[in-house]
Amino acid sequence: MTDDRQEKIHLPFSDKYDRAHSEQYFQKHQDGLARRLSHWRDVQLARKALRLAGEPLKVLDLPCGAGRFWPMLLEHPERRIIGADNSADMVAVARAAAPAGLLGRVETMQTSAFAIDLPDLAVDSVFCMRLLHHIEKPEHRLAMLREFRRVTRDTVILSLWVDGNYKAWKRARLEQRRRRKSVANRFVVPTAAAESEFREAGYRILGYYDFLPRYAMWRVYVLRRT
Repeated sequence: MTDDRQEKIHLPFSDKYDRAHSEQYFQKHQDGLARRLSHWRDVQLARKALRLAGEPLKVLDLPCGAGRFWPMLLEHPERRIIGADNSADMVAVARAAAPAGLLGRVETMQTSAFAIDLPDLAVDSVFCMRLLHHIEKPEHRLAMLREFRRVTRDTVILSLWVDGNYKAWKRARLEQRRRRKSVANRFVVPTAAAESEFREAGYRILGYYDFLPRYAMWRVYVLRRT
């Protein structure tokens, strides 16, 4: 299913998602007006991306986190989702927090995005929000993109931080000035590099949506496997 190189990839940031941190993560996106507005915008962009992807009916939500996108994903009455995460605790929190009426259309699993425990062409789309900005090395991003391509029959929807906006410019200036006291775990990917990696991994770009054009770093891409 996956090669040995992919199975050995492990990113240290993923170790922090124990039960306590997973529950904190669930609460974070409901805390305060700014967080709620950010979540509203994330959901708005995700809806647009799903429409551009042709409203896929079987979707792998990886990483599913605390399941905050499940209500939106299941707005389509015929859609079923697989909620997957590298953290078993995060999956447990997602299941506990989900409205009971939705769980009949949700299958859950613990798995790595680098070695997904699904057969080839298992889903119509992979939905990957807020993961790629944690991946610094191009070879790791490519390994993940190729694994997504293996399991999807059609599309991948993903978000990442890109350059060419005010927040990325501001972050670059900050990184130049400060001395890091710890290893960074969030990264801006130059747009040209990201799009080149998509093509190298076997996709064409159907389109993209920016969180706040020319201001925010977040961008959601819709890719189709070639």
